[in-house]
Amino acid sequence: MYPRLFTIPAFQLFGQHGPWSLPTYGALLAIAFLVGLWVVARQARREGLDPVVITDLAVWALIGGLIGARILLVIVDWDHYRSNPRELWSLLRSGGVFYGGLIGGIAVGVWYVVRHKLSVWRVADVAAPAVVLGQAIGRLGCLAAGCCFGAATQVPWAVTFRDIQAAKELHTPVDTPLHPTQIYESMAAALVFAFLLWLAPRKRFHGQVAVAYVILYSVARFTIEFFRGDRARGFPFDGPLSTSQVISLVLLVLMAVLMPWLSRRQKITPTDDEKAA
Repeated sequence: MYPRLFTIPAFQLFGQHGPWSLPTYGALLAIAFLVGLWVVARQARREGLDPVVITDLAVWALIGGLIGARILLVIVDWDHYRSNPRELWSLLRSGGVFYGGLIGGIAVGVWYVVRHKLSVWRVADVAAPAVVLGQAIGRLGCLAAGCCFGAATQVPWAVTFRDIQAAKELHTPVDTPLHPTQIYESMAAALVFAFLLWLAPRKRFHGQVAVAYVILYSVARFTIEFFRGDRARGFPFDGPLSTSQVISLVLLVLMAVLMPWLSRRQKITPTDDEKAA
């Protein structure tokens, strides 16, 4: 666990004195975004879309995703933040809830796509590999910070966190072997990324890559949630399934309905292939 890459003991900024640290999570998040932009531009060129426009879209979607992730975190942990309003400042250091980020990013992305009169499903296919690769890298940041931690376990590959600050801010159990759920999800996301790259040039309808991403990630997330140590995130779903598992099931149902519709309405024709070449 390395929540801070390095610390400068004597640091002054805007009149404030004291030590300054570079959070590992923030550094990996920045790397994930830069790598994601490279993937988006590469996939946009392959799809026959303007890489500059798609890159601008990615920036706007990131902003929407960051806001959405934190809004959903407040919703699911509403009792905690209502009782401890000062803890809202910790949102600046938290990654939030991924599904909230996904919803926020999609909402802003759709707005941008409509505004620029782009094909929603072609853009979604371009963005999906970049998003899941960003998840693979970002979850390593979660591992470094101690958030999204697993349940107690005695498996040989268990991880043990020891940073007291993480325990205070993120309620991470310290000195306890835990399932490395961050690594589980990072590995799952990396495998999904590889599959999407293989699928992209072979897709039979626009939207197939995006739908495949949602299905595969939802299955992986639903499974990994059983090994999470922070599943009892409460509101709005307080039962045997976590909020993320409920969202995963809803998305799977939606994709089951959406896929046959897209296969008919967005089927790729020879003309589409020529344009994308």
